[in-house]
Parts: sequence; C-alpha cells; structure tokens
Amino acid sequence: MAARLRSHGFTMSATASNARSTLHLPQGEWLTVLDCLCAHFPTIDRATWLDRFARGRVLDADGQPLAATHPYRAALKIHYFREVPNELPIPFEAQVLHLDDHLLVADKPHFLPVMPAGGYVNETLLARLSQHVGNPDLVPIHRIDRLTAGLVLFSTNPASRGCYQALFRERRIDKYYEAICPALPELEFPYQARMRMVEGEPFFLMKQGDGAPNSETRIEVLERRGALWRYGLYPVTGRKHQLRLQMATLGAGICNDPFYPELLDRARRDRDDYSRPLKLLARGLAFADPLTGERRRFESRLRLDW
Repeated sequence: MAARLRSHGFTMSATASNARSTLHLPQGEWLTVLDCLCAHFPTIDRATWLDRFARGRVLDADGQPLAATHPYRAALKIHYFREVPNELPIPFEAQVLHLDDHLLVADKPHFLPVMPAGGYVNETLLARLSQHVGNPDLVPIHRIDRLTAGLVLFSTNPASRGCYQALFRERRIDKYYEAICPALPELEFPYQARMRMVEGEPFFLMKQGDGAPNSETRIEVLERRGALWRYGLYPVTGRKHQLRLQMATLGAGICNDPFYPELLDRARRDRDDYSRPLKLLARGLAFADPLTGERRRFESRLRLDW
C-alpha cells in the first residue's frame, strides 16, 4: 500500500486509534489470559478487561480476538489496546511529508505526543498515523518531546526497520533544530556546548553533573531580534532534554519551556497553554539511505513565530 501513497503534504485529524501494545504474559499460575491481565494491571478492574475482550480489543499474536476464557500460558504473546477514559483531543494536525515502502516522515505539531504514555493513547502521532495510512506495523525510529514540534521518522516495514534504527544508534544521521531563546551576546558563535547530563529531581528532569561530558551540541545564531535570537542547534549526541538543558545552562532557556531553567508548578504544567508553545522545532534530518546509499534530506514545513 505504501507504494501507492507517495504523495506528500496530506494531513490527518485526530481519529480513533489502531495503535496497539504488545505483552508476553509473565510467569504465573493463572487459569486464563483475563486472570493474568487483571493481576498484571491492578489499576484496571476486571469489568474493564471483560469489556475489552467483548469488543475485540485483546488479540493473539496473529491479530485475532481472544475470548476472556482463553487459557493462560506463560510467554504467550498478546496485543491489547490502551484506552484512556475521556481523553482530551489535541486540536492540532500532523502532516505527512514523505511515505514509501520503508519510511514515513511526519511533521509533528507542538503538544502532540509521539507514543502512547500516561493520559495519551488516541491523541498521539503514532495512533493518528497508524489509522491514517492503515499500517499497524508503523514504528517511530526516534522520538522528540511532546512539547517539541517538527520531524519524526517512522519505519513502515519491519524487514528494513533495523537498518534505519542503526542510523541513530551509530550517529549516522544529521539532525538540525531551531529554537528561539534569549540573546547570548557574550558568547562567540558557532559555540560548542558540552556537558555531563545526569538524572535530576523530579525523575523526568535532567541536570548538569560532574565528570566528563556525555552530551554535545553545536550552536549557531540564525537571526537576531533584540532580546531574543533564533538559534540553529546541531546535536552530536541525543540525550533526553539535551537541547533544553544546554540552552538553559548557558542562560538562554528556550522560550515557554515549563521545565528549564525553572520547573513550573504541577497545576500549570498539566494545563497546556496552546498560545505559548515551546519555541523548539526539529527542522531537518539528513542521512545516507542504508538500503540504496542515496543521500536523503527532509525539512519541516513548520516555523517558529517570535
């Protein structure tokens, strides 16, 4: 099907998700798959699981619906669909920039998660794309933060997936970001930011630590506009929140960042302000295609407003 859908630039809105999670049943003494799932996910009650079985939302390894009475077997592979009651819609659309037999490149809007997590299941880039192109095998090859906009590369074909995943693992892909941050007139550019990043508190934050640097980014100035500048960020490494922490540590935290340099209180973090998106954009990706050797480059069509 992918070969017939090479046109670029079509968009999709939020729709019901076909994205599914996979579980190999753990070791235990349960009688049925239902019993195992109830024990494995104690926050989901038995009635909810029974309803999911009745609606065909629990599948075997071949994608066929399982009955709630299906016998338990350790390591049995099942698929299930995560569901969040009253999931709030995210009112922004993604755009598919490229689709072929191996790759899909999407332009993700701010606020939309790439993968299901927490309170997001249907309102994710993966769920929307899987529904839109009808491909349950779609898998993101890398991720960007929910608050970051821009390019995300997906594998459409399990047979070639490993070749493209290796591009990121072996740092054979060039990534380019843009950010709007306070001016740094005291620095000379281009500037090479190097620091050691370690886990912070709370658990979802990173902080600067002691020791040898484990993160690196080249920073350039693209445009100066008074107290705010537009920066080009070229990460050499790809650590969690790398760009956000490095810019904040330099004294130029990315505009509208709720985490760095100061963590907003939980009430403000949990309430998205769509009028104040994080001014960070995954602008470009470039790499030599591992299957053909062809040099490929993709550019986001989004733009950060001042």
